[in-house]
Order: sequence, then C-alpha cells, then structure tokens
Amino acid sequence: MRSVVITRMDNDGDVLLAGPAIRAVAARDRVILLVAPSGEQAARLLPGVHDLLVWPCPWTGFEPPPVDRRSTNTLVDALALSRLGAAFILTSYHQSPLPMALLLRMAGIGWIAAASEDYPGSLLDLRHRPEPLHEVERSLSLVRAAGYELPDGDDGRLLVKRTAPGNLPDGDGGLPAGPTPGGEPPDGPFVVVHPGASVHARAADPRRAAELVRALSAAGHQVVVTGSGRERALTAMVAGSNGIDLGGRTGYGQLAALLRAASCVVVGNTGPAHLAAAVGTPVVSLFAPVVPSQSWAPWRVPYVLLGDQEASCRDSRARECPVPGHPCLNSISPEEVVVAVRKLIEEAAG
Repeated sequence: MRSVVITRMDNDGDVLLAGPAIRAVAARDRVILLVAPSGEQAARLLPGVHDLLVWPCPWTGFEPPPVDRRSTNTLVDALALSRLGAAFILTSYHQSPLPMALLLRMAGIGWIAAASEDYPGSLLDLRHRPEPLHEVERSLSLVRAAGYELPDGDDGRLLVKRTAPGNLPDGDGGLPAGPTPGGEPPDGPFVVVHPGASVHARAADPRRAAELVRALSAAGHQVVVTGSGRERALTAMVAGSNGIDLGGRTGYGQLAALLRAASCVVVGNTGPAHLAAAVGTPVVSLFAPVVPSQSWAPWRVPYVLLGDQEASCRDSRARECPVPGHPCLNSISPEEVVVAVRKLIEEAAG
C-alpha cells in the first residue's frame, strides 16, 4: 500500500463530512489525514485514518493564525519525509485548494488532485469541477475521479468509531435527574438540544431555545442540553429547570456517545448535527439558510429541516444575522419542533 495524504482544513463538522471519501481511499491506500486544530477532534474518530497531522492553517477558519514561515517549513518537511505517493485536497465550494497545493508540491508530492475553479498552473494533476453537490458527494466525486470507490458494504454514510460516555466531571454536586456523575445516559429515552453554533447566524436566540426545551419537557420528553466549555452560560439558561445541563461536560467522544444514545437531536446547521448523523441519530435541523441546505443538511439520516430557507440572508455566508430579529430561526415555533421530534421518534420506532 502506498501512502496518500488527504487534507481538510476546516472545523470538526467539515472533517466528518469528508469521512466517506477518506474511507474510499483507505480501501486501497494508507491514508494520512492533515487537518487544522479545529478539526482534530473529529479526525481522531474517523475510520480509515492511518496517521494524523495537525497544522494551524493560515487561510481557513474564523480566526486564522498569522502566516509563520517556520511552521510552514516544518509542515513541508514532515510531508516530504512521509514519502507520499499522492494527495487529495478536500475543500468546500467557496474555498481555493491552491495554497495547500503549493505546499504539497514543495514537499515533493508528484500527484495532487483537488476541485478548483481557479487556473492551477502546475499545482494540480487532477483539476476536478464537480456540479453543485452535498459536501459529502463533493469529496466523493473527487476521489472517484481518481478511480477510488467505497468498498463493498459501505453505503457512504457518515461514521465515527464507537466511543463510551466515560466519566463526566462532578464539580457542581452531581447531575439532576438523569445522567449520573459517572456519565451514564439518562434512564429511559431522551432528546438532546444543542443550542450553540460556531457561527452566531446559525443559532436561534437563546430565549427561543429555552422555550423549545420547556415545550419538549411539557410534551413528556427528557431533555439533555449540550454545549462546549465556552457555552456553559448558554446551556444553563437554555436548560433552566426543565432540562439536564451538560454544557462543557462532554468531550467530543463523550458527545458522540451521548448523541448515539439519544432518541433525537435538535440542533442548528453546525458540527454536532453531522456528529449526530455519524452515529445514526435522527436530527431536527434548525437550519439557517446562510449556506445552502442541499450542501450541508444532515447526511443519510432521518431529519426534519425547519427554518425559512427563502429568507433574505440566503446563501450570504453571513456569520452574524443581517436581518433584525433573526427571523429565519426565531420564527420556528416550539410546537413545530415538538411535532418534528415526535415524527422522527415514531418513524424510528417503526
């Protein structure tokens, strides 16, 4: 087997969406995956990855680091020492692969493939131009253009390695009525509400999210609220006295295990939506149309998409909502969410 480097320099959710393409290449070759720090958690859970490189990329992300010559030279040297036979640069439709292609060429990689609208000069050996596709299909179309296919029995769903809940820290006197300080899921079925997002324009108002939790609780659902360590105040407010607040208390693997155990996940178009899809849990997607749903909706998992997809912010890639009141998400009623959750749970039950 030869070694092939695949790059995806984005957030955890984007890295998860690259999973099927990575598995297709891994069916024939040894895959070395190169990601940014913002995608490392997801990368460590992906099947098919032989080795992982993490590099602070200066041209992607919301707060990219400055260009650092020493860091760049270190990456080029590390790639050169890996004796790589080929490279695939995975990007979204709005990104250029050419900065990465230049570094890969400097590392001596003799064959490089990427999707590119820009003239690549001598940087690419395979310049691919896919039709508008879901992000999963976009990546798969690139590796398929090079002759790779998913192995028999792999249907192209998102997948992550199975993880256990592990131990949740017990710094606040234990968890109420449900998960124990040891990290076990609640007794009986539960719904996860994940109110935050890395981009503010893709999250509903916290007060509306709190209303959703109250409505789900009133409908008889046990509700767990999740979020990162930086979102503790948000999750506490959203959970209130009706939900179980796990804000900042689950690592990425623990979150995957929690989502796998859930009956349904209510989440915006952000990374945990794709993590839920990767563990096979139905998703109620509160989808802000700042990016197209045909590219970023939950992949190959039952879902209900809510939100005004014709709002004036459509396809704007706005990070902050440009419309007063954030109507595309805040107009979603709690009753709509309760109905969508019930529909998905009933369908899953058969």
